[in-house]
Amino acid sequence: MLKFEKLEKNRIQELLPFFAAQKTHISDFSAGFQFMWSKQLSPDFTVWEDVLIIRELYVGKYYFHYPLSLTGDEEKENAAISEIERYCRDTDARLHFTNIPRSKLGALVLRYGSEVHVSDPRRWRDYLYRAEDFRSYPGGKYSGQRNHVNKFRKNYPDWQFREYTPSDLSALTQFLGEYETVQRSKDSYLAQEEMTEVYELLPHIAEYGLKCGILLVGGKIVGASVGERCGDMMIVHIEKALREYEGAYPFLAQQFAQTFCGEEIGYLNRMDDAGDAGLRKSKLQYLPCEIVDKYNVVPHRAIDAISHPPEIETERLVIRPVPDEDGETYRRLAADVARNRWWGYDYRTDCEGDEIPSADWFLQLIREDFRKKNEMAEGIYCNGKLIGEVVLHRFGYACDAEVGARLLPEYEGRGYASEAVRAMAAYAFVKLGLERMEAKCNRENERSRKMLLSAGMRPCGEDETYYYFYKTPAM
Repeated sequence: MLKFEKLEKNRIQELLPFFAAQKTHISDFSAGFQFMWSKQLSPDFTVWEDVLIIRELYVGKYYFHYPLSLTGDEEKENAAISEIERYCRDTDARLHFTNIPRSKLGALVLRYGSEVHVSDPRRWRDYLYRAEDFRSYPGGKYSGQRNHVNKFRKNYPDWQFREYTPSDLSALTQFLGEYETVQRSKDSYLAQEEMTEVYELLPHIAEYGLKCGILLVGGKIVGASVGERCGDMMIVHIEKALREYEGAYPFLAQQFAQTFCGEEIGYLNRMDDAGDAGLRKSKLQYLPCEIVDKYNVVPHRAIDAISHPPEIETERLVIRPVPDEDGETYRRLAADVARNRWWGYDYRTDCEGDEIPSADWFLQLIREDFRKKNEMAEGIYCNGKLIGEVVLHRFGYACDAEVGARLLPEYEGRGYASEAVRAMAAYAFVKLGLERMEAKCNRENERSRKMLLSAGMRPCGEDETYYYFYKTPAM
């Protein structure tokens, strides 16, 4: 199973080769972005088979970035997606993808069929420009920018633009303090957080291979820009200028492009507008060649389509939700510690104290699991009496799920469990559209192994603890 580690700022260097080689034109895949927004997104990461997987926490949900192969190997990226699916299934986590490039969207949607939600929030899309347009501001479409540049040159003939060196840190910090007075006046949490991170990033410019240029007038810094090369683009993470120096912004942007964006760099990524109307207008005025999509993809599982657990009838049984009046019987089934070791779940892990919880506690547990769409647990009834339960759980993202059944001891040995499993499998294949049903049993539990074989499950593997089984609609 994938093992994620916190992406602390002092570990970002480990990911630089992935960022330098990326071809997505998405700014999130960069050292500067991960550094500046780590507080808001709490990223962690893992590297699997030379594929980088970043996971971030946003509004209480985990989002997996599209896997980034070090060599651009699409087969490895697809294999990494399978690993992410397996991780989510094994940890009962919902699968949310983010930062899906447009070029990868079609294949990802086809992977999950129609049961997928796709979004592309406008406020987070990046603005991509041709680097040559910023180097020269060509033609009538950039006449406004050229006019500002010419005015700046005329008004400030003693201007200077040069690459930042560590000896400039004090002067650059002083400039940012002057700029910050205006920035902090904005009633924007993100703007204020960005300034905090800008200060923190400055000592790491060389460490992360960033490019920083400073614009001076009369020896005073009046503008600064920080960028990072990723593939064939330069991502502009920071661009600040004192507005009282008319034309400083277009002049700074051009000087940065001329100094740091050689012929091998085809594009400038000036990041998103975060939904700020003024910033959006400004970015559009520089005529982007593309507004870079960053798709979110949320695959649905079969259980997500169920609003109410079903009632299923067999020759001898009825499978249906357990009502309150059968709570004490269900409590006896669920609280059987000796038998729970075969079941794979011990209620004591989720309750406090040594006393057995109430019947209502157990009923609310299975109802909450269904509400969260983690599993569907239903009672097995024979002649109107609750005799056990059958559960569909571990729903995966390839039309698969796992089934399990358990009975009260006095009803074992009569084929009820295998009958319930067969019925639940038939329901899942026909009504839920599952393509594969799985099951497992403890190697020491011979009764369970025979039950699964009787239910039509076929062996498909084993390890030190379990025997594994599967069934398909064709079986």
